[in-house]
Amino acid sequence: MKNILVPVGSSKNAQSHLQYAIDFAEAFGAKLFVVQVYNVYTKAGTMIRVDDIIERESKAFLKDLISNVDTKNVEVVAKTLKGKLVDTLELASKKAEIDLIMIEPRTNSIRDEVFLGKTSGKIIKQTQIPALIVPEGYTFKPFSNILMAVKSAIIKKKNALDPLLSVKNNFKAATNLLLVKTPYYKEGDFNVETGLLESVDNITKTENATTFQGVLQHLGAFNPDILCVVRRKRGFFTKKWEKNVILKKDFSSRIPVLVLRGLK
Repeated sequence: MKNILVPVGSSKNAQSHLQYAIDFAEAFGAKLFVVQVYNVYTKAGTMIRVDDIIERESKAFLKDLISNVDTKNVEVVAKTLKGKLVDTLELASKKAEIDLIMIEPRTNSIRDEVFLGKTSGKIIKQTQIPALIVPEGYTFKPFSNILMAVKSAIIKKKNALDPLLSVKNNFKAATNLLLVKTPYYKEGDFNVETGLLESVDNITKTENATTFQGVLQHLGAFNPDILCVVRRKRGFFTKKWEKNVILKKDFSSRIPVLVLRGLK
């Protein structure tokens, strides 16, 4: 893992989130790109150069934010980017060869009942960039126990497991694979691919209505310090992702959640 992208908003958790990202990047010897994306809609005839003002304010915000954290030995690059959020992040990630995007649950929302706000939810739902959701106020510590939950172990996309393997190998973490048989189960879904089989220490099979319910049932038994799930059209957050905002009553996590791009 060489390049990590951290989109930041104006949340009260921004400084804590950036410090976590720096500590995480240091553990991998990775480069950190800290970005703020803005978009401007102006009326015809507007005299003020709104773009220039917002860009200047964004740069000042990033400079101040970075000055208030311990950057340690991590190379931190600050960028302000203009454009639509998802398209801009996708383009920036491709250009900078980003391996992981690090997300705080609520970049702007102040509603206590919200787990993933509109911005964070949109990034998770609408991009295919591997992501790490870090709980608010969470302090970095090396991972020792990973729980990966999937309803199908079939892997067709090259390098889909790379973020998981990077975390596992870097921290020498034990990895538990939870195979959840849902009503959408198809023959062969539990045939674990060699690459994944060689990476896990334990395999558990369960039957639940959703992958999410399978995680809830077994979370206490595994006691992981990071949860790994997969983006799918009918995946971990199927119901939760119908809207960008995800409420705590539907899903929340007290540990970081690694979201891989689709395996198929």
